[in-house]
Amino acid sequence: MRILTVFGTRPEAIKMAPVIRRLAADPHVTSLVCVTAQHRQMLDRVLGVFAIRPDCDLDVMREGQGLTWVTTAVLERMAAVYAELKPDRVLVQGDTTTTLAAALAAFYARVPVAHVEAGLRTDDVYSPWPEEMNRRLTTRIANLHFPPTEAARRNLVREGVEPSQIVVTGNTVIDALLEAIAILDADPAQVAAIEASLPRLDLGRRKILVTGHRRENFDGGLDRVAQGLLQLAGRGDVQIIYPVHLNPNVRQVAEKVLGAHSSIHLIPPLDYLPFVHLMRRVDLIITDSGGVQEEAPSLGKPVLVTRDTTERPEAVAAGTVKLVGTDTALLVAEASRLLDDPAAYEQMSIAHNPYGDGMATGRILEALLKG
Repeated sequence: MRILTVFGTRPEAIKMAPVIRRLAADPHVTSLVCVTAQHRQMLDRVLGVFAIRPDCDLDVMREGQGLTWVTTAVLERMAAVYAELKPDRVLVQGDTTTTLAAALAAFYARVPVAHVEAGLRTDDVYSPWPEEMNRRLTTRIANLHFPPTEAARRNLVREGVEPSQIVVTGNTVIDALLEAIAILDADPAQVAAIEASLPRLDLGRRKILVTGHRRENFDGGLDRVAQGLLQLAGRGDVQIIYPVHLNPNVRQVAEKVLGAHSSIHLIPPLDYLPFVHLMRRVDLIITDSGGVQEEAPSLGKPVLVTRDTTERPEAVAAGTVKLVGTDTALLVAEASRLLDDPAAYEQMSIAHNPYGDGMATGRILEALLKG
């Protein structure tokens, strides 16, 4: 079976790396990889970490790109890829513009699509935007669906997907996370090098890791979050480490509001292994990232999510994740509660992950070979 995996961003690459490795090792599969490079620099760093060598690279990223450009560029260029590589099945992941466009191009080429991390929903088409709609439309195109949880499976069934086309697998990000932890634990020299490359972590202060990149927060939300971080830094007993996304909309706000504070360290985006190491070192994570919501519960780290909705409600129900939106006062209040109340912190830091057991990749391979 010729299986073509298509992705274009850093999170997709992380989540698909274990799948690609497993496909490449199976004698019944010819594994092919196409990257769109929707995000160029951040994608390339992950490809290097996991030693992924694409069979084709569309290199669509351009300065100031918008959704229309990415969609049309991927849609047009994937037609030639399908014609040349002639896959029996296309594998896409998650909710990116690459995912939707690659799936649509596969439909036009009459190539069946399998969707990893299917069925996540907020039921608000504008939150997250455009990811919620990307997922919904990809569901309509795919004929094999790999939801990570039972709740995601129920979403698909509710929308009319045939149950025989659905296989609950767990989330491949847990597979990737466990691989990364094993690599770090086996290589003290690499951990020491990572430590040396990071800002010096003050053992006497609580440490907060921050990430932010969602498009729906560009219109004032990022600024409100930054104001909250500024207030938290003013406590004097915390240290904030913020790997800043390369998107200019994110960088401009972070540098303008937070750049001068001595307790806030704005650093470039991290490769995956250093980021996992940093997640393990900090006390609290503030993020709008979907992947971090999935990873942090395995590490016993409380997460405050700077979004009004989440398509990953399982960790909220488990008590390890809490939505705070972009309300400055609420963000400060909830972070302060976790920093000041040991009982509240302990309740949220219990390591419980509803997103999988690290064996999602094997379930996906088995379903692909059967399907």
